Amino acid sequence: MGDLGRVIAVVNQKGGVGKTTTAVNLAASFAVSEQRTLLVDLDPQANATSAYRIESPRHIYDALIGRCVLKDVTFPTELRFLDVVPSGRDLYGAEIELVSAPRREHRLSSLLEGAREHYTTTLIDCPPSLGLLTLNALTAADGVLIPLQCEYYALEGLAALLETVDLVGRELNPTLAIDGVLLTMFDGRNRLSRQVEDEARRHLGDRVLRTVVPRNVRLSEAPSHGKPVLLYDAHSRGATAYLELAQELMQRRSAAREAHAASGIDPAAPTPAPPRTDEP
Repeated sequence: MGDLGRVIAVVNQKGGVGKTTTAVNLAASFAVSEQRTLLVDLDPQANATSAYRIESPRHIYDALIGRCVLKDVTFPTELRFLDVVPSGRDLYGAEIELVSAPRREHRLSSLLEGAREHYTTTLIDCPPSLGLLTLNALTAADGVLIPLQCEYYALEGLAALLETVDLVGRELNPTLAIDGVLLTMFDGRNRLSRQVEDEARRHLGDRVLRTVVPRNVRLSEAPSHGKPVLLYDAHSRGATAYLELAQELMQRRSAAREAHAASGIDPAAPTPAPPRTDEP
């Protein structure tokens, strides 16, 4: 089997944790590293779509309900190695329309089969809920990236999300892995930020990525200009953090391939998440 691209779902059922910011800017960071990248906006709020100023009457909803194939709703960006599948308000109705559909949890997985051969990485920006759309993303994904805001209730929500990922792994997608927990909106001057980081690393170990995304005004400003932060202010702390995140994830992926090869396991196969022994 050839080396297929990896599909990563960017998930957190809480809003305002930097999920879309992470999907948009990590996709750009992979692209400037000359990795063929696809960003799928699966959130009906369509913030990842507007972050790249993509306007189209057709979007991921049309592909999910069978009106078209994924290629028909895939659009280039000003970054040579990045394409985007936009979202729109019609997607709010998809959860209801897909309830009675056959293999409803696998609609997105089927759409992305061809993308794996064309893109090194596909990132899915999920809605801030654990409904049918997010379930489709988890069923389609090889890995899950969880942005974790450095605030008080963050770890409580994380426990529920990890339980959902474990359930999907058992019932629908046995190769689903945790690619990492990403600390976002970190302020080193804030005692609470440091406490959340310490607690996350203590409970989750190396599941927590080394890279930490700081609070950065440039990250907040970039979407209003229809650009990822790399194209808005490449020298900002936010841009640097997401470039470092892309490098860290690529290094982890390379190490996993080497480990698989050494063990005789297909290097294209994702690594299942290890069982959890501690709860946050």
